[in-house]
Amino acid sequence: MASVSKSFIKRRDRVRRALKKKSDGRPRLTVHRSSQHIYAQVIDDAKGNTLAAASSLEKQMRSDLKTGADKDAAAAVGKLLAERAVAAGIKSVVFDRGGFLFHGRVKALADAAREGGLDF
Repeated sequence: MASVSKSFIKRRDRVRRALKKKSDGRPRLTVHRSSQHIYAQVIDDAKGNTLAAASSLEKQMRSDLKTGADKDAAAAVGKLLAERAVAAGIKSVVFDRGGFLFHGRVKALADAAREGGLDF
């Protein structure tokens, strides 16, 4: 069983600590990517609720995409998440990349969410 590296955990905690200072009560858009899929959620940390979520595992996404592990899949997830968040009345969020670098699939998801109407 693989364990999460210490450097990943340190990066994730450092990013979250900085976000708490900057959030001003805005919900957090968090991203997780695995080797086969990508997941995103908009979370209200004050209440502990998930306000909107999307992933490449959903039936609609799996039928439309060749794989869940490329930039096209990440962009589709970002656009779908933005649509769901705007429908829920959320326009401004803080972007939590976790311990992942803002590059590749994470950046593609963020750009698509911005195009979909989220402000961060």
